[in-house]
Amino acid sequence: MSQLQLAILLGMTVALGPLALDAYLPAFPQIAADLNVDHTDIGLTLSVYVGALGLSQLVGGPLSDRYGRQIILLGGLFVFAVAAAMVAQASSLNEMLGWRLVQGMGGAFCAVSVPAIVRDQFHGKDAARLFGLIGLVMFIAPAAAPTLGVILLALADWPAIFLMLTGYAVFLAVVLKLRLFRHLPAKERVKTPVSTLVTNYSLVLRHWVTMRFVAIQALCFSAMLVFITHASFIYQEWFGLSNTLFSALFAANIVLMASLNIVNRYLLRHFEAVSILRVSVLLQFIALLVLVALAWVGAPWWVTAGCIVTAVGFMGSIIPNNMANALEFFPHLGGTAAAMLGATQFTLAGAISAFSTTVVKESLLNVVIVMAVCSMLAAILAFGAPRAVRREVAKNEAAANAAVLPRPAAPN
Repeated sequence: MSQLQLAILLGMTVALGPLALDAYLPAFPQIAADLNVDHTDIGLTLSVYVGALGLSQLVGGPLSDRYGRQIILLGGLFVFAVAAAMVAQASSLNEMLGWRLVQGMGGAFCAVSVPAIVRDQFHGKDAARLFGLIGLVMFIAPAAAPTLGVILLALADWPAIFLMLTGYAVFLAVVLKLRLFRHLPAKERVKTPVSTLVTNYSLVLRHWVTMRFVAIQALCFSAMLVFITHASFIYQEWFGLSNTLFSALFAANIVLMASLNIVNRYLLRHFEAVSILRVSVLLQFIALLVLVALAWVGAPWWVTAGCIVTAVGFMGSIIPNNMANALEFFPHLGGTAAAMLGATQFTLAGAISAFSTTVVKESLLNVVIVMAVCSMLAAILAFGAPRAVRREVAKNEAAANAAVLPRPAAPN
């Protein structure tokens, strides 16, 4: 299977997450009215989904190492499809929250399988390039998701969005079974006792270079999720924009992410992935500092939106480089390492997102301050990452060379 074909199939799989997060954003006002709750309460359905998406990866990752990627990925799609159909039938906020929790569990088994499959086949810059190519494919989903949601709302009520998710999950399961797993080279499974499915996490936790990258991605993703959670409020309530303009601005985020992703693939020919990562995280932080200043002075919507698009767009170069570095040191425990990355990313982001909706008073300034704080912490960690990676790689290479070089002959 060519790298492009693999990227398309894995990109379609990764797209499941953005569809579940973004497609129903334009429906927030309608869902709130139907369930007789506040607009802010509907944001909890995002936080619950993301939290389940994170924690459940801690189970799915080690299981995929032991039992194989196929059974975990297809099983996750089945759970996701059933839960999405049940969300469409929800008649109360609590019922919707419960099924979104189950949907997140199914989505987690899908999400953790993709980086593990990539690590099975590639490492280093090759892995970063493939992650970037996957990103280009899956960027279609978050770009189209709000527009798709608007179209479905024009044709039917909000449950149609979740029925669409059910249909996509079923379609994806068939395609992956017939195209991906039939042609993907088999990866040797980790035949270890079931008890080590938990203890293997200590290997990842003790690898401080990997954990640095895990923290960077979790914080950058948290900043983006805070925006996604409050995107409807910012554009539709704070600035009073229409559904169509809201969808267009949301798509602009993805266009810039895709553009920087393409630039990143070119830069990888000349620079190390970790160096590009450090610059990207710093530039995102600067963009968010400017955004805080704009919110403070009450800048018009088009200026604020431009700064939001810039800040979110840098995820196009942050994610592929960071994921490649985070998984670099665990070729035989790709599922476990990917689970730690995904679990930390989504759990922390879900907690911060929930904090921003339940504790922080919802206003434009408060939302962008939360985003900027997350980005600041990520920038602090990113500045130490290049030196840490070089030392670790050099140490690993020295150990490998010592193992293969012949011992010097004994003197006569």
